[in-house]
Amino acid sequence: MSIWQRPPDLQQLNENRKNTIVELLDIRFEAFDEDSITASMVVDSRTHQPYGLLHGGASVVLAETAGSMASYLCIDPEQFYCVGLEVNANHLRALRSGRVTAVCRPVHLGRSSHVWDIRLSGDDGKLSCISRLTVAVVPLGDTSPRRLEAS
Repeated sequence: MSIWQRPPDLQQLNENRKNTIVELLDIRFEAFDEDSITASMVVDSRTHQPYGLLHGGASVVLAETAGSMASYLCIDPEQFYCVGLEVNANHLRALRSGRVTAVCRPVHLGRSSHVWDIRLSGDDGKLSCISRLTVAVVPLGDTSPRRLEAS
């Protein structure tokens, strides 16, 4: 049984990247199945740290992008919105080039929170980073992002 509230539309997900860090880092949503979503990111000068290695922060951006989108696809956006609460990452292996791919799977899908396990690997398939993202699922209402901006 699928975890998705609505089936992911990869074309639409990739079109929504415009003018965001997701576009800047060339993060692309590539695939999904019943309980995971896959995204990848270029490893080049845009994502390198000064020594020519993939920056850990860029890996975290990829992980949080995949997990946040996964949460969004698991909720009814007419009733809820999602916000990141905590993200961590263990960097296991350096990457210098190619693409890094993130596979995101749920650990917990509750009414008020989601926890995601995101595994990043290089073109060779070897694990480079393990990340976990916790997302709050918040009912729309008086504290919705649109209302907070007006305060």
